[in-house]
Amino acid sequence: MTSDDLRLTVLGSATPYASVDNPCSGYLVSSGGTRVWMDAGSGTLAQLQRHVRLDELDAIWISHLHADHSADLLTAYYGALFADVQLAAPIPLYGPPGIADRLAHFLTNTATRSPVESAFAVHELHDGHQVRVGALTLTSRAVAHGIPAFAVRAGTADKSLVYSGDTAPCPSLTELAEGCDVLLCEAESAQVPAEGEQVHHTPEDSGDTASAARAGRLIVTHVGRFLTPQQAVARASARFDGPVEYAAPGATFSIG
Repeated sequence: MTSDDLRLTVLGSATPYASVDNPCSGYLVSSGGTRVWMDAGSGTLAQLQRHVRLDELDAIWISHLHADHSADLLTAYYGALFADVQLAAPIPLYGPPGIADRLAHFLTNTATRSPVESAFAVHELHDGHQVRVGALTLTSRAVAHGIPAFAVRAGTADKSLVYSGDTAPCPSLTELAEGCDVLLCEAESAQVPAEGEQVHHTPEDSGDTASAARAGRLIVTHVGRFLTPQQAVARASARFDGPVEYAAPGATFSIG
């Protein structure tokens, strides 16, 4: 593995709350000297520090505002402003519309609004949003989760990782993942709900999405409490002919 490889490090993949040995959703995506924290679920800030300090991040990207994907932004705010971290500038933060006010509403303890923007340079995502972050291009698409939610394609000139965030199967995710080297796809649901809106993938859905997108590899993540990782991998493998792995906490994958 060279310093220019595109790499995915799993900080945590549990849902809907952290387990003893697995934080909630969070990933470190890196290439060369570029490092992006993708999703900041409960417990992931601690694991992030095994690899990078807050003031060494190039950006933070948040798929949606459910706590198991964003709660550690709250403690990251305190770390960025009131501890041993020395920011040269606020950390670029890409997230759903309203993310700054959501953080401020929680963090504000007086009549004065907490200075969220002193810690984070906030950029709101929209369908088709694209930004260059160091060696990486991040392209976001809106996906189907019942609230504003996004998937992202992180790519270099010749390597690509697509992260689903939380979503039901949807055309925008399949389009975003077309021909990617790795699809990191949630597999939360043991079965499709009998009633109501579907807002997550089953393992079979993950395999179908990877197959339809012609992904090179599938990594299942965000596996629900009524499935084991082994079951999720086996069920996804029945619908996708390529390699299928599990996003085990602490694992690092080289991409491309």
